[in-house]
Amino acid sequence: MRTETDSLGPLNIPQTAYYGIHTQRALHNFPIAAQVTHPELIRAFLEIKQAAAQTNATSGNLDRSVAKHIVRATKQLLTQPITPDYFPISDIQGGAGTSTNMNVNEVIANVALEQTGRARGDYSYINPNDHVNMGQSTNDTYPSAGKIALLRLLAPLLSELQALIDALGNKADEFSATYKMGRTQLQDAVPMTLGNSFHAWLKPLRRDTVRISTARDGLYLLNMGGSAIGSGINVSYHYQVHIVPNLAGITGLPLQQAHDLFDATQNLDSFVALSGTLKTLAMSLSKIANDLRLLSSGPRSGLSEINLPAQQAGSSIMPGKINPVIPEVVNQVAFEMFGFDATITAAAEAGQLELNAFEPIVFRSLFAGIEHLTAAMHTLRVNAIDGITSNKARLAQDIDLSASFATAMAPIIGYQEAAKIAKESLRTGKSLRQIAEKKNFFTPDQLTRIFRVEDIVINARTPEHGLVLHAPKS
Repeated sequence: MRTETDSLGPLNIPQTAYYGIHTQRALHNFPIAAQVTHPELIRAFLEIKQAAAQTNATSGNLDRSVAKHIVRATKQLLTQPITPDYFPISDIQGGAGTSTNMNVNEVIANVALEQTGRARGDYSYINPNDHVNMGQSTNDTYPSAGKIALLRLLAPLLSELQALIDALGNKADEFSATYKMGRTQLQDAVPMTLGNSFHAWLKPLRRDTVRISTARDGLYLLNMGGSAIGSGINVSYHYQVHIVPNLAGITGLPLQQAHDLFDATQNLDSFVALSGTLKTLAMSLSKIANDLRLLSSGPRSGLSEINLPAQQAGSSIMPGKINPVIPEVVNQVAFEMFGFDATITAAAEAGQLELNAFEPIVFRSLFAGIEHLTAAMHTLRVNAIDGITSNKARLAQDIDLSASFATAMAPIIGYQEAAKIAKESLRTGKSLRQIAEKKNFFTPDQLTRIFRVEDIVINARTPEHGLVLHAPKS
């Protein structure tokens, strides 16, 4: 063991630990979640510390040799796995993220000390606060690190979202001439194509892409240089001007300095906006999952219009039962995101005066939501959408027995007479065509057109891929 001292007094630290006294106190105070601080948040913090050391060195405020050791330590840490051995604090913590900021400061300081041949905890040469944290506060580093982490996590989400859109578009094309019954309020409506369904699903996902991309733009603005409350106390003008450009060069992201640092430290609106777009995406995915479960229900006594790929045995007691497990897990991820959004909104609203203390739970929720939605879209595409087939015989049978053709009769004989024919079909079990042929309302040519489903549904692959009614020829 080694002993370190802070304003609260001395504390024993494991001799092998690269973290220090602040981290040790956090481990005692926040035994909340098994999940530790997200690796992407730590990675972003390390990059911030590297940029800060370089900027403080060029401003003349930090000894260049000390800055060199700090930079070398951060680079070493960035090349190795980010593990709880170095960064063990729960991702739910009090203190507005100060424990995570200090955890990173302490680890960098001790790695740098070790590289110079000094003992861990010998902070007289490289100090976590005075040197590694120079020009910074948790209040500007923590939200900035969170934004950088979110930008990186959003990249695979948007990529997977586009892949899902492409997969749905492929199925829309594949099923563009596969006719089926449409349903409103779960009741038979009018004919459409199975391709229409897939295209209808991808349209909101395209809108989700735009919404998420727009919300992402707010994450590029950082409040680095604002220090404690945005006033820039203990920060040089050189640092304020150069810290964000230097950080952008290190991260490879087009980061920008927020012009109003007071505002940037107080508001979490960019996180709430992002959360709202993720919730909307979750709603879109859940709607698709709901429809897939309905359309594949059966296989004998349900709708059974499509076949989902069989992924695993569905029952421990019923042999041969296969459940729609992929849509089910997508639904659950969506439900989880709804809860995350409520948590993020409550946390953002609870901020007071010059600081919001609840960013740890905001980031925890956003990180988990993004990662789970990304994984859910991947498994939905690979393990469900790509392998869907249609039950053409069942679809044709449903159309043949449907009373929906009465809709096409209404312009010729009027709504009331068409309704009578539909009711007779439902009452007797005879097809609408059988009944219509016995009536004297229609010419043979009209009957042919009424019951030719491809004339009712023109399914050209237009940009909208929409339903177009084919007017009867006079």
